[in-house]
Amino acid sequence: MVRLLKFTGFFSGCLMFLLSGCGPANQRLNVDVSKIDLPAVKIHRYDLDLFNVKHDRLQADLESLKPAYRFFLDTDLGDPAKLTDLTAYLENPRNMAFQKAVAGKYSNLEWLERDLTNAFSHYLYYYPGKRIPRVYTYISGGDYEFPVQFADSVLLIGLDNYLGKDFQPYFSDGLPAYRAVRMNQENILPDCMKLLADVTHPVQLPGNNLLEQMVESGKRIYFIEAMIPQTADRLKIGYSKAQYDWIVSHESNVWAAVIENRLLYTTDGKLIRSFMSDGPFTAEFSSEAPARLGEWLGWQIVRKYMENHPEVTLQELMAGKDAQKILSQSGYKPSRE
Repeated sequence: MVRLLKFTGFFSGCLMFLLSGCGPANQRLNVDVSKIDLPAVKIHRYDLDLFNVKHDRLQADLESLKPAYRFFLDTDLGDPAKLTDLTAYLENPRNMAFQKAVAGKYSNLEWLERDLTNAFSHYLYYYPGKRIPRVYTYISGGDYEFPVQFADSVLLIGLDNYLGKDFQPYFSDGLPAYRAVRMNQENILPDCMKLLADVTHPVQLPGNNLLEQMVESGKRIYFIEAMIPQTADRLKIGYSKAQYDWIVSHESNVWAAVIENRLLYTTDGKLIRSFMSDGPFTAEFSSEAPARLGEWLGWQIVRKYMENHPEVTLQELMAGKDAQKILSQSGYKPSRE
């Protein structure tokens, strides 16, 4: 990331319907946003424009870009040190390779502009008067921990984090396969909405027991679902199709194991991590069982709770702290086949 300010280095039949993961199962979230007054989102392509500057006239070209990209370039472009840093960024072979791949794969982002316009329309439906961020794409240089960023009412999307699981640098950088498989086009929008949830409702310290952490995580997936209800359920939570199919088929067994082993109120850190942490699978169940099973269960509990309580708004849900109340009033009890 090359913002030439203090941010240098700154910065995812009904049965067949459910099994396909083509959501939403929760019809409550099929809201009408046609009357939401929101101009179409325009994505500002810093990733393309920056790499088109001429190195032999770098300062002049940057000055011409400055009005459109003040977030990145609002600084003294005559400062030799800053121009040296930016030249090093542009001439870095790694960044050049990432940018070339991005330019080839994402030459046109009209589809993402439409998807973000729709998602932000849903956001304004639930949060009237909120400010919608300007959206920029950029080359992060492999900032894998933060594929999307939010700062100063600006949404930043590092497109080099979405080049597909077979992109060779991901292997060279030692990224585990379970993460690389999510680094693709279809995960850009869910990742943006996950970030929006964190910005709108900053993450609090996790609860003391498994139930509290499950419900809190489930609320955040429900927020994502509210923003992009027509997106496949597996993408809202970040599962592959095989992982999604496994949890849909085994949800009742996972829940039964939690209840029968009295795990809901455990404060054992190791047990909680086995249900809540990311990874390739959940070893306690199967090598085919996805990670974050607690997040899935929490999402289903929240879904049922909101289905049974149409008077509760999304804002009220997100602000609530009583995980036991949500469970008790959800009526959640997946049937065993």
